[in-house]
Amino acid sequence: MLKLVDFFFITFHTLLIFFNLFGWIFRKTRKLNLITLSLTCASWFILGIFCGMGYCPLTDWHFKILVKMGHTGLPDSYVKYLADRLSGLDFDPRFINTVTLVSFLAAFAISIYLNIRDYIRRAKVRQRAIH
Repeated sequence: MLKLVDFFFITFHTLLIFFNLFGWIFRKTRKLNLITLSLTCASWFILGIFCGMGYCPLTDWHFKILVKMGHTGLPDSYVKYLADRLSGLDFDPRFINTVTLVSFLAAFAISIYLNIRDYIRRAKVRQRAIH
């Protein structure tokens, strides 16, 4: 059962990370992308005040499963854990944290920009339809 839960977390969390990074590309997923990025930001920086900066409940829950499976020495970062697990390498945590933060901030900025741009375009179309 623990292996199944581990598989679920690897799959779901990885898909969420990729959706956070690239969900802004498709117009139909932009609003949801902005929501998931905002929730990630709130988790990292608001829950992070109480649980440690960069806190993610998915990471917390998954790491508890991994500990029950006998894993030790888990890193602080889920992205480092994922990169190490999938590649078999041992990445520098500072490098992974920097790439993670920069990628997140870039995706968040792009998502905000595109959502605002789409909103303004829709408002202009509605305005033209009224006149």
